[in-house]
Amino acid sequence: MDKFIVENQKDIGQRLDKLAQSLSGLTRNRVANLISSGDILVNNKPSKAGYALRMGDKVAINLPQVKEAGVLPQNIPLDILFEDDHILIVNKAKGMVVHPSAGHEDGTLVNALLYHCRGSLSGIGGVMRPGIVHRIDKDTSGILVVAKSDAAHNGLAVQFANHSIDRQYVAIIHGRPKADKGTIDAPISRHKIHRKKMAMNPDGKRAVTHYEVLQTFPRHSLIQATLETGRTHQIRVHMAHIGHPVLGDPIYSNAKQNFGLEGQALHACFLGFEHPIDGKDMLFGTLKPPYFEEVLAKIKNTK
Repeated sequence: MDKFIVENQKDIGQRLDKLAQSLSGLTRNRVANLISSGDILVNNKPSKAGYALRMGDKVAINLPQVKEAGVLPQNIPLDILFEDDHILIVNKAKGMVVHPSAGHEDGTLVNALLYHCRGSLSGIGGVMRPGIVHRIDKDTSGILVVAKSDAAHNGLAVQFANHSIDRQYVAIIHGRPKADKGTIDAPISRHKIHRKKMAMNPDGKRAVTHYEVLQTFPRHSLIQATLETGRTHQIRVHMAHIGHPVLGDPIYSNAKQNFGLEGQALHACFLGFEHPIDGKDMLFGTLKPPYFEEVLAKIKNTK
């Protein structure tokens, strides 16, 4: 159960359902159902969705566990860049969740993979995460490698653990960093209060992000970010840490954006690794997706 105490001025007067949605990352309908079922409480009591929060209110969100069964294959189109007997490279669409979780029981990449691969996925990830070696956030688009065999899964896991996999992203951020190139070396761990949020923490795991400004605009910048490590939300946390959060980030940015963007403008554009079975160099890149180009066209005229 996640617990949150209303302490910031910006949260006072906010509707319960909207705060719960921003804290949990769930859909509006899912939050409404949780409030109706009594799984979201204010000061240990059920409350209405429109309740206006007050200073000191204690909000508790209980997310029922997803059952380890019933993950069904679904015929969901996938943008597959490469496939053989051991691995599959997919260009994940923005808005698609990687594996089932509370509030996202179907319509995920795993559901799509179960249909496409017809049972030929590594079982190491368990029922909920077959073939999943790594993940990217729901509203982050881009390249993922999926393991179709256990041998491939183990081989890829070693490369991820050794930080030998080359992962590059493009992102649109607020403002312009003082230096056009830089390295952010700052440890990250789970937020002490918000279960779905990460935070800078001296006692956290080491996290290193290298960035380079590719293009500047009146109020934003397009950057390339290369991961040396792969912590949850790493780029999003690091860019917010230096005062340039990713555009549209619902968790780590308080800045407004009027570009019709749902979630952060972050795309995994390049993935490089050794094939876990035959050792060949595997390099995959994608162009910026249409939504990215649309936002870039709009921010060119911002003042």
